[in-house]
Amino acid sequence: MVPKSYYIKTIGCQMNIYDSERMAMGLALMGCEPAPYPEEADLIIVNTCTIRFKAEHKAFSFLGRLSGLKRKKPDLILGVGGCVAQQEAEKILSRSPFVDLVFGTYRVDRLPEMVKRVAFGQRPLIDVSPVEQAGAFGLMEGARAGGRAACFVTIMQGCDNFCSYCVVPYVRGRERSRGQENILKEIQSLVDSGVREITLLGQNVNSYGKKERAGSFPQLLSRVNEIDGLERLRFTTSHPRDLSDELIESFGMLEKLCNHIHLPVQSGSDRILRAMHRQYSRRQYLERLKKLRYILPDIAVTTDIIVGFPGETRGDFEETLDLVGHADFDGLFAFTYSDRSAAPAVRLPGKISEKEKNERLQKLLALQEQINTDKNQAMIGSTVCILVEGFSKKQHAGCGLLDSAPACRMEWSGRTTTNKVVNFVCEDPTVDPNKSLTGGMVQVKIEKAFSHSLWGRLVRIESRASDSKGERNYAA
Repeated sequence: MVPKSYYIKTIGCQMNIYDSERMAMGLALMGCEPAPYPEEADLIIVNTCTIRFKAEHKAFSFLGRLSGLKRKKPDLILGVGGCVAQQEAEKILSRSPFVDLVFGTYRVDRLPEMVKRVAFGQRPLIDVSPVEQAGAFGLMEGARAGGRAACFVTIMQGCDNFCSYCVVPYVRGRERSRGQENILKEIQSLVDSGVREITLLGQNVNSYGKKERAGSFPQLLSRVNEIDGLERLRFTTSHPRDLSDELIESFGMLEKLCNHIHLPVQSGSDRILRAMHRQYSRRQYLERLKKLRYILPDIAVTTDIIVGFPGETRGDFEETLDLVGHADFDGLFAFTYSDRSAAPAVRLPGKISEKEKNERLQKLLALQEQINTDKNQAMIGSTVCILVEGFSKKQHAGCGLLDSAPACRMEWSGRTTTNKVVNFVCEDPTVDPNKSLTGGMVQVKIEKAFSHSLWGRLVRIESRASDSKGERNYAA
């Protein structure tokens, strides 16, 4: 029997979130409804990531927990998609023989067809065709917005950089860019449904359109900036090598482009950067940073760093700490290196022990934690404009508060243009308790600062999501 309800577990990066939304839209078209918990679903999809060992381990752990549910509900369909599925299909079925469906990164659009085939007895079903056989980009329209203030839009897939630690070119293929008209149509559809902020996604958005001559990335940003009703525009991820002067200048010219860039450096050592095949030097990276801050002095810069890459000496690591101190990042995502079977770095000598890698990671995180705290403390007393994304995590954890508390007593959450998370309370008695603040722009005075978030009180409501889109009340 074709399933009537589904549950999707998304593991890993923002690209996977986007792919999960594509899966959900396809399942909705076949009459499948989302279930709040795995136990209530007829179909469970695990959308996996293989960028780091931890993400892959998390996927197999979740599958292990589903084995008991499968025994209780033998008709339950279990599917695995994403990068682990693309690379390790046989391994998945060996470790989890109760899985019914395994599909690769370029087979998302065929999910409804595959689910039907499994439902009528063709199981296990494996479709991990080579990435070279990928079809054209599909178009996702506004039905997926689901009342949210912000959405992701993929503008390209794959990567041509072949960093020595990365499996993306092997599981997602070479770079392919969508046409600008296709992208603009999707964004317009999302804005028409009430979305106020768009994040453009790609493994290296800076190289968008180069192969297809589809126009440059700065040109695309300029066209998106002109869309009426859109409040904010972001993008990720940028490769430092391809961060052009034209793109840097966009931060000073486009009013909707947020004051934030994620620019992964990975290491502060030139020797390690060469071993990683990053194709830029420490000096070149810092020069790019200097130009960004010249064009937009208050731009927030976040980064990625890999600790314990093969051959990384303590001296190399100290160079990374030194770069972090000089760069004054607004945040970083740091990871210990883990071997990926398809990546060239797996063959490099000089592997670092787990103990040493973890010690270095903690030292790096402690340094950035202090930088974060100092930056956020300096914001106490200031008033910032944020886009409200919904209720704060603390509010979600309350018992029954979401159903009973009026809006003027609830704690909300949003982000500044510099991508800082701000939780705030609204004590304005004139706020209509029956209308959500989600999707609105508000002014918040900062009263408390933490290492990874800010807290304050609402000062003024600039606009609501309904201001330009009719009387819509978007639930958080």
